[in-house]
Amino acid sequence: INHKWQLLLGRGSSSYSQLLAATCLTKLVSRTNNPLPLEQRVDIRNYVLNYLATRPKLATFVTQALIQLYARITKLGWFDCQKDEYVFRNVINDVTRFLQDSVEHCIIGVTILSQLTNEINQADTSHPLTKHRKIASSFRDSSLFDIFTLSCSLLKQASGKNLNLNDESQHGLLMQLLKLTHNCLNFDFIGTSTDESSDDLCTVQIPTSWRSAFLDSSTLQLFFDLYHSIPPSFSPLVLSCLVQIASVRRSLFNNAERAKFLSHLVDGVKRILENPQSLSDPNNYHEFCRLLARLKSNYQLGELVKVENYPEVIRLIANFTVTSLQHWEFAPNSVHYLLSLWQRLAASVPYVKATEPHMLETYTPEVTKAYITSRLESVHIILRDGLEDPLEDTGLVQQQLDQLSTIGRCEYEKTCALLVQLFDQAAQSYQELLQSASASPMDLAVQEGRLTWLVYIIGAVIGGRVSFASTDEQDAMDGELVCRVLQLMNLTDSRLAQAGNEKLELAMLSFFEQFRKIYIGDQVQKSSKVRAWPAQQLEQLEQLQFQVFLAKHITNLKYWGRCEPITSKTLQLSVRKLVKLSAVQFMLNNHTSEHFSFLGINNQSNLTDMRCRTTFYTALGRLLMVDLGEDEDQYEQFMLPLTAAFETVAQMFSTNSFNEQEAKRTLVGLVRDLRGIAFAFNAKSSFMMLFEWIYPSYMPILQRAIELWYHDPACTTPVLKLMAELVHNRWGIPKNLGFPGILRNRILTLGEVPKDQVYALKLKGISICFSMLKAALSGSYVNFGVFRLYGDDALDNALQTFIKLLLSIPHSDLLDYPKLSQSYYSLLEVLTQDHMNFIASLEPHVIMYILSSISEGLTALDTMVCTGCCSCLDHIVTYLFKQLSRSTKKRSTPLAQESDRFLHIMQQHPEMIQQYFSDLRNSIVNSQPPEKQQAMHLCFENLMEGIERNLLTKNRDRFTQNLSAFRREVNDSMKNSSYGVNSNDMMS
Repeated sequence: INHKWQLLLGRGSSSYSQLLAATCLTKLVSRTNNPLPLEQRVDIRNYVLNYLATRPKLATFVTQALIQLYARITKLGWFDCQKDEYVFRNVINDVTRFLQDSVEHCIIGVTILSQLTNEINQADTSHPLTKHRKIASSFRDSSLFDIFTLSCSLLKQASGKNLNLNDESQHGLLMQLLKLTHNCLNFDFIGTSTDESSDDLCTVQIPTSWRSAFLDSSTLQLFFDLYHSIPPSFSPLVLSCLVQIASVRRSLFNNAERAKFLSHLVDGVKRILENPQSLSDPNNYHEFCRLLARLKSNYQLGELVKVENYPEVIRLIANFTVTSLQHWEFAPNSVHYLLSLWQRLAASVPYVKATEPHMLETYTPEVTKAYITSRLESVHIILRDGLEDPLEDTGLVQQQLDQLSTIGRCEYEKTCALLVQLFDQAAQSYQELLQSASASPMDLAVQEGRLTWLVYIIGAVIGGRVSFASTDEQDAMDGELVCRVLQLMNLTDSRLAQAGNEKLELAMLSFFEQFRKIYIGDQVQKSSKVRAWPAQQLEQLEQLQFQVFLAKHITNLKYWGRCEPITSKTLQLSVRKLVKLSAVQFMLNNHTSEHFSFLGINNQSNLTDMRCRTTFYTALGRLLMVDLGEDEDQYEQFMLPLTAAFETVAQMFSTNSFNEQEAKRTLVGLVRDLRGIAFAFNAKSSFMMLFEWIYPSYMPILQRAIELWYHDPACTTPVLKLMAELVHNRWGIPKNLGFPGILRNRILTLGEVPKDQVYALKLKGISICFSMLKAALSGSYVNFGVFRLYGDDALDNALQTFIKLLLSIPHSDLLDYPKLSQSYYSLLEVLTQDHMNFIASLEPHVIMYILSSISEGLTALDTMVCTGCCSCLDHIVTYLFKQLSRSTKKRSTPLAQESDRFLHIMQQHPEMIQQYFSDLRNSIVNSQPPEKQQAMHLCFENLMEGIERNLLTKNRDRFTQNLSAFRREVNDSMKNSSYGVNSNDMMS
């Protein structure tokens, strides 16, 4: 192997042959099976460094591939020793010779450090996550601060000289230095970072040993100076570094240090706002908006107002925000950060205790006005020029409205007055256009667009009402806004037979949801929050609670039957008191007959195609439950259409030839209907009526459907979800329904499934089966001990089915698919808690599979998964402890024999459960300065003080108390110490 890659690299004249050699070597050193010997990897590392040093002008992609190879070797060999030396850890020494040579060599050296930092920060799926975290933690503790300090030092040297901005090589060096610094600051210091999309307002967990770098104001000043002295194309990286620096954890400083740091930070922001020329670059603008958002996410309003230049800075930020909102077409994705800043500022107003004025009563109305007016003004331009409409992105709109809801409630009388004025103007213009025979479609569309924004915004500000901060005057203002939206709704509904606007309807539904959340409820008449409403508004409220809500339900289902977003949102707006109305009673009695003719819908498939049937029946089921009680006649009347449909399917199955597509469509629709009803029935009496209706009469039909169409998830998924809903219900009595076994027997015959379809065709059904079994085992429906007593093999069959399904899943898939992860680990938690005798009876390779999955799950980002794994491990170790403690004098029983077999397996495979506590203790103690080692050793000794050798709750609680004391003592011992960063971060 050596000869071949040296031949390709050393003698190859083609850049592509060099790239091929580097890429192949990277794959070779990355493999987990049959890894290269240590000596060979050391040789490759040394050869690559020499190759880069002697060929500084290689093609860029070749240099990058070789640096990637170096980074991969170094990362994977981080813990490899040769003659008691960690041979891959002297990374700064490796690049020193590059930094002392030409600019080209410097660039290579800095890029090596940057790529290595990035490589170690990124988990790779081919190696265990636990190994990644150990390497990352060791690299952080031993090398990262030195790399960061070196990077800042080189940046200071570069900024201290007159940079030759015409020299592209110096440009390259500056860019790589900034990337390196950013990679250092963006390091996942404590192993909790999720994906990059969630980093908007996070805290950077800088280790305590880095304190000196941040207490020194020159570090912060360095980046502000660089921002003003380098070309705008480099500025985004500088601002990205500042974003991270502004987000360092608060506990890194004491109060005085934090105030000083914040003062320097605000001064730097002020200087940028006073010279905003570079912010015309969209990337600079975006990063600067992120920096502004961090000011409030990491600091309190009470701290900000005490900064010397606060009045001037808040004025500059307000002006910048207003200008940004007015230029809505420029960097629209950055608006989120500005609104986030003002939302957090406004939310802090009731709590600020500082005597210094915050001045938000002056500036929040300006921000609110700028947002509202800019959205209205954008409508005409978007329609005129055919631009992308922000209203198409309902997720983005809702996010901005959630932020505006808090901002707008600050100085609410100004917000309300503005909305009344703008709404009245738009509504009057719209009505005039409707009455005009010469009105153009464009003019109508513009006014509908403006009204859409206003209805969304009105719903948002009403939804932002906070009960303890609201007044009668503000509630009266809400009434003014509600009346206007209802009047508009009456107007638009009257035109639906001719024309309708989908976006405006969605805005109405958003308004209804916000209004219902705040003002509609069983006690609404007694609520003080509406007493301030004028009599006319109270009358409208009563109307809204009953007839208006019902009318909107039926109107939308009638005219928007083929619009899935409107239909599903409409069906989610159920109100309990609607059941009193005669029209609702009609719906309950005629929900499937005549294909929903009472809604004016002539084809029931409208609801089937839109996948709304489950939601529709959930709404109907909830309405039925309000007055159902023990009235079996009313229940039977409600179920008649569904009974008829089931009988039709049964007749189809009873014949030798039938229309398969028609049968499948009718079944799929029925199980969605039933799932909606089962979800809605949350009382024992109503659920038992449903269960006794479906079991056992119609269970064979569902079973037959699974047997026929096991390969079609469009059929199996709805059926399995119905069964899961029945089992999940806390009032249900599960039977041996046979579904997991049937599905398993068919799924295991599917053969190889394409990777891009494996979840839909296989894993989704398995995941639902896991959820069903977990619910059945944890529902306290039956004493499982009686199964063995009476020779009933139903439980054993179900558990064996679980194992067969589990072993058909590649190990990596368990964590790659979140829903599968949650269902599997939830089920495993129940099995290890109540059925360890079954686990103990499994073959060693199955036990190893389960233990490995627990080990991987302990480091999962999903809290539900990792905490479930902790419980599983606790149950397993508790079981082992009990078996080891069991008296040998007890007579042997089948259960005892299984336990002995499990202990034997553990003894034969000690790698299954290993203890690292001693190594961890020694590592932490030895990392302390000599004078603190004895104290640290004592901390560990105190952990077991008063702990007895039993599993009693009192004993466990005592250990928990000891652990809390241990954490406090370690933190106190390590304060202001530059040693033991790893353990300090672990404790914090």
